[in-house]
Formats: sequence, structure tokens, C-alpha cells
Amino acid sequence: MFTLALPTPPPLAQARGSGLSAAFAAGAVIPVGDTPGGIALTPTGTRAYVANHGSNTVSVLDTVTDTVIDTIATGGGPNAVAFSPDGTRAYVTVADDGLVSVIDTATNTIVTDIAVGAGATGVAVTPDGSRVYVTLQSSDTVGVIDTATNTVTASIPAAGTPLGLVITPDGTRAYVACLFANAVRVIDTATNTVIATIPVGPVPILLAVSPGGTHVYVTNVGNSTVSVIDTATSAVIATVGVSAQPRFAAVSPDGFHVYVANSGPDTVSVIDTATQTVVENIGVGDGPTGIALLPDGTRAYVTNAVAGTVGVMATTVIPDQGSTAGGTTVTLTGHHLANATAVHFGTAQAVITANTATSMTVTAPAGSGAVPVTVTTAGGTGTLGHFYYVPVPALSGINPAAGPVAGSDDEIVLTGRHLAGAIDVYFGTTRAVIQTVSDNQVTVRAAGAPAPGGTAVTVITAGGSAGGLSYTYLDPSTVTGVSPDSGPTTGGTEVTITGTGLAGTEQVTFNGIPAAFTVVSDSTLTATTPPSGAAGPVGVTVTGPGGAPAGTFTYVSEPDI
Repeated sequence: MFTLALPTPPPLAQARGSGLSAAFAAGAVIPVGDTPGGIALTPTGTRAYVANHGSNTVSVLDTVTDTVIDTIATGGGPNAVAFSPDGTRAYVTVADDGLVSVIDTATNTIVTDIAVGAGATGVAVTPDGSRVYVTLQSSDTVGVIDTATNTVTASIPAAGTPLGLVITPDGTRAYVACLFANAVRVIDTATNTVIATIPVGPVPILLAVSPGGTHVYVTNVGNSTVSVIDTATSAVIATVGVSAQPRFAAVSPDGFHVYVANSGPDTVSVIDTATQTVVENIGVGDGPTGIALLPDGTRAYVTNAVAGTVGVMATTVIPDQGSTAGGTTVTLTGHHLANATAVHFGTAQAVITANTATSMTVTAPAGSGAVPVTVTTAGGTGTLGHFYYVPVPALSGINPAAGPVAGSDDEIVLTGRHLAGAIDVYFGTTRAVIQTVSDNQVTVRAAGAPAPGGTAVTVITAGGSAGGLSYTYLDPSTVTGVSPDSGPTTGGTEVTITGTGLAGTEQVTFNGIPAAFTVVSDSTLTATTPPSGAAGPVGVTVTGPGGAPAGTFTYVSEPDI
């Protein structure tokens, strides 16, 4: 069963210079339970409920004071939370015990536990509050609960390990991410039947729906992307690359941005829904998983599964980073913004391109450093947040600088400066998935290439792009001969290994034991056999950037009396 509990990613320094965005640094960090996953805000936004998978609790946060005001004990493995439209009930999936726990939000007590079946994970409530839909991984079904009777009234087949679940604002459709089907099932809530299956990216897990219900956003763990579904046509209209291990996504109330928690590099990717591109990666806590936004769109709450915390991220200035040359399109979110007469980034005036009472779009002027963003209206001048001017990045090194043409899961380390908040890395025109990021280092995994050869490496940040390095894709190495192909168990036999693509050999092993070797040419190398504890044939493995081909060698026992 796939749960929202996460493996521990590699540690990251979380200082401003190491990639932690000001949007997060300006907010609170709230300790909660062990392995927090799903998080949901009450309809009024005054409280947040956090499912702590590891400690079998739900933490209740006051969003005015950003403190924990209650802790509710649950059954084993709470995963996700959803609210009734009036906010009087919270529904929590409890995976290990196969329950949906119903919480009275006035008293923060569990009023009933509804047995739904093993592997209860995703949960959503219909807009009229009459039904709750829950994904059940173990039975490959979606259960339907009648909230008047708190009983399961339907079971909908959803093969492929259903996990994430959302319901459209009009309540007519439920969308279910099916982990091992690489697809999203669409359920007609009037008939409780699957009416469409939409292929998406590999290993889809969680979803978010736009405020108007026109688009559904699906996080795909298999290739670290977000599939954008047009709900009118039931088709994927865009695929947006994010960073490693995306989890929950949330759409801003105005629909302008999608926020995606990336548990690998400890970031939140911000997608501009107009262009379907990532405009910022915001550094957060360790293992970000769940994310929810206030109804006014001014703050996001992010569960950090490894750290056991909830981070509060300001979303009033998005993106909050840009080039010193200016020109960044920035969305400002707040209150009483209608008919603004001026917006300043520090002392420099920005160009206003759109303006409503709660949102503005502006073009950032040139500048440097960290500056306040102020808005002037007839009512006065207020500060909405800060904007950080980012220097142009530079690259100085890459290791390894070559790898197999098919791609590899091995991490490639790019070094340089001003790399914090890296948005994308490209090998030629192929996007590489960001694994970790700091101010002087980005690690990625390279996708495959159509053919062997060198390709340019480019890193894109809010400050611009950096190049000047290359990566070489290599055909797979081969081993065609090992001569002599036998020798004593005491080792010491000098052998010649022939093949192709051997020039970059990094290691030679006999039965897994490293051997001393010398590269003679791209087709020849010599090696000295290590001792073996037993006679018999063993594998000879030659490891290099083009792969790890193998041959055989037979150890022979010495004669005795």
C-alpha cells in the first residue's frame, strides 16, 4: 500500500543563501506530530487540520496565531482531511484501521468512526455536503459515504491503486489518481460510475482542481511532472515539469497559480496557470508533502513530513524573486487594492498591468537586493511583502560529465554560484529533474538522449540562465572478451578485457571484488585478478559512464598433495 509517509530525503541546509525563499522564511514554523501529510483549512480559513500519519493524531492549528490549539488522537495512519461545506465536520482517512473518522470541529472530538476498508487514503466532500468519497487502495475501489447516516452506500471499482481524489466545484464529477494505472478515473457522481479514463504521467498520486472546475492538476511521481487536464474534454492539455517527488498540489483562490510540494529537494514549485510553466521554486522545510491556501490566497500552509512541522508561506508576492534587470511578471494578492495608483519595489515604480480589489499584476522594475513591495491607493500606502533581486547564476563544474545515452538514476552534481531557487535544468532541450538545490550546487538526474554525443547544460533561475558546461551521452559499453579466461584462486592473473566504450571505465570487479586495472584504449583494458575464496566461474563487471557490461572468468584451484 502506498501511503503519504515519505522516505527521508538527503539533508539540506535551510538558510536564505542555501535556497530558502523569503516567502517561507517570513512565516512561522509550527511543530506538529510525526510525519504530517494531508492538511486542510476550514471554509473560513481560521483553522487548519493536519493528519499526522506517524503519530496517529490530527493537529488543529489556529491560523490567526499560527499555533497548535488541540491534538486529536485517531486510529492508525491518518492520511488526509476534508471538511463539510459548513465546516462543522472534518473527515479524516485512517489507512491502517480502514476508517474514516468524523470530527466535530466545535469540540474537536471524534463523533464516529466509519468502517470503509483497508488502505483509506484520499477523501473529498461533495459541495452540498451530502456525500464523502474516499479512495481505498487495498480493494481498488472508491467508497461513497452518506453523511446523514454515516454509512457506506456505494463502492466504485477504480483499478490501479486509487490514491488522490478531488470533486469539481459543481459536484458532478470526481477525479481519482490511480497510482499503477498511470491514469485518472473520472466518476459521474450522479450514477457513481467511472465514465472516463484519462492517461496521465507515470505514477500519478494526488490532484487539485481549479476554482472554476475547468482544470484538474495531477502530480506524477514517476517523472516529476504535473499533468493538466481540461475537464471539458477529459484530455491532458499540458505537462509541467517540477522537481523530484511531487506530492500534494493546491490552486490559488484566483486560479492564477498552482503550488506543488516537492518532497525531494524540499521546495514548493509555483506554476503560472496562464503559461503552464514554473515561475518559482520556494525552499521550505524537510519533506514537504501537504499544502493548503487561505481562502484569501495570502498564505499557504505546508506540512513537512520529515521535520514534523507545518510551515507558513507568504503568497502575497508571487514570484518573490526576479532578475536585477527587472521585467518579472509578479502577482500581488491582498485586500483593498482596487484603483491602485502606484506600486513600488523599494523606491522604483513598477508597471501595473491588471488591478482588482484583491489582486494585481505588475512588471517588476530593475533593482538589487531585498526590497519592500508597497501599493498606493486612495486609502493610503501598504506593504504587501518583499521582493528579492537575484544575481545571474554561473556554472563552474559538472560531475560526472558523461553517462549512458539511455539516461541514469545516478545523481549529477552541478556546481557554481547563485543557484538557489533553480527553476529548471536542461541537457540540450531535455529537462533534467532537480533532486537537491543550494546556492552553490544543484543535483539532477538526466533523462535519456536520442543519440550519443555532447550536449549543453543550462540552469535557469529567477536571476537568469547559466551555461558553459557540457554533458556527454555515451553508447552502452560492451565486453567482448576476457583473456586469459581462467586463473588461480590466489589471484594475480593479468587479463586483457576487450570491448567497446571502455575508455571511461571507472571500476572493474571480479565477483564484485574490485580489481586493479589500466585503460589501454577505448576497446582494451588490462586488469589483475583479485584472490577468490572459491574455485569456479565468476562475473567480470566493467563499470563506466556508458553502463556496466559483464564477462566471465573462471578461478581454478591449485593442485595439492
